[in-house]
Amino acid sequence: MRRAFKFRLYPNANQTRELGIMLETHRRLYNVCLEQRNAAWETEKRSVKYNDQSSWYKGQRAENPYFARLNFSSAQATMRRLDKAFRAFFRRCKAGEKPGHPRCKGRDRFDSFTFPTYGDGIRLTGSRLRVQHVGLIRAKVHRQVEGKVKTATLLREADRWYVVLSCDLGDVHVEPNGLPPVGIDVGLEAFLTDSNGDRVENPRYLKTELPALRVAQRTVSRRKKGGHSRRKAVRAVRVLHARVANLRREHHHQTALKIVRSHGLIAVERLNIRGMVKSHWLARSISDAGWAGFVSILRCKAERAGAEVVEVNPAGTSQRCSGCGVVVHKTLRERWHRCPHCGLILHRDENAARNILADALLARMGPAGLNVDDGLHVPRSLAL
Repeated sequence: MRRAFKFRLYPNANQTRELGIMLETHRRLYNVCLEQRNAAWETEKRSVKYNDQSSWYKGQRAENPYFARLNFSSAQATMRRLDKAFRAFFRRCKAGEKPGHPRCKGRDRFDSFTFPTYGDGIRLTGSRLRVQHVGLIRAKVHRQVEGKVKTATLLREADRWYVVLSCDLGDVHVEPNGLPPVGIDVGLEAFLTDSNGDRVENPRYLKTELPALRVAQRTVSRRKKGGHSRRKAVRAVRVLHARVANLRREHHHQTALKIVRSHGLIAVERLNIRGMVKSHWLARSISDAGWAGFVSILRCKAERAGAEVVEVNPAGTSQRCSGCGVVVHKTLRERWHRCPHCGLILHRDENAARNILADALLARMGPAGLNVDDGLHVPRSLAL
């Protein structure tokens, strides 16, 4: 099992400058290697591999003082990063997907570099992070690092620096916790509604920050492109977006933690978020909710808590009655489910959550394994 630990760094002015130079050197190394591959193919129809560029970089260290100050393993990780992008490009070409050729990274699109071997150029000692050619950087180590640290990544987010330690916890076997199951229906009116009728309100962090974002983005549009004042205005926009992302992530963690502490089987919908954002008129609200990120966090926490997350097909979960199984057609504006067959009346999200749980139990155990006396919300049509 691998787990990442992310800590905030507090470099001084000199260390901030050195980290910025190091990040910029990695970005230029990435772009130079990309240009080499493109030029070799355009002029000679020849493919340049990672081993070729690694040998080239070794010679360049004697000529380029900026390349010489990079940790060699870290520079190799940047070149492998480009090689990985090309492998993904060729895979998409063979699969008939949209290719997406690797492009040069601008200053605002390259925010991290990795040390692939922990202890080679980087090491965390107590509350200090030692980085080669930078020195000891004060770090906020708010929790104990578990397992064996394999890699370390320095990350810049909205002018703040972080270190991300990827740790190997080994083969961890967690016994099932034996807690009751629950179905979850995510939405926009409420962030989620479970099969027990409990609801978590949708905080809508992006909508709250929209007035400030509009002002900041108008400021960017009035600044001259390429100027210092425009970059300063862009940083202000980036800070607002980082705040929204941090608040949303914290909400996801807290909500997921409450769920895995009280349930053993968690049924969720298998949603095509990317397709919904492209085609739905509520795309901004869907992005603000961050359902995909929440499910990812939920899976991680459930794995450590002995719970199981089961994804089911979302088709028909809102239209089908959870009491008798009859399909009751409803528009998106109709928020309550009223079944003319069995008389069941409840909120459509709770009805969907019950159907999601029933579908998960049916897929997991089969109809013969369901027991209607267990107190679970199982449709009668499935139990009979």
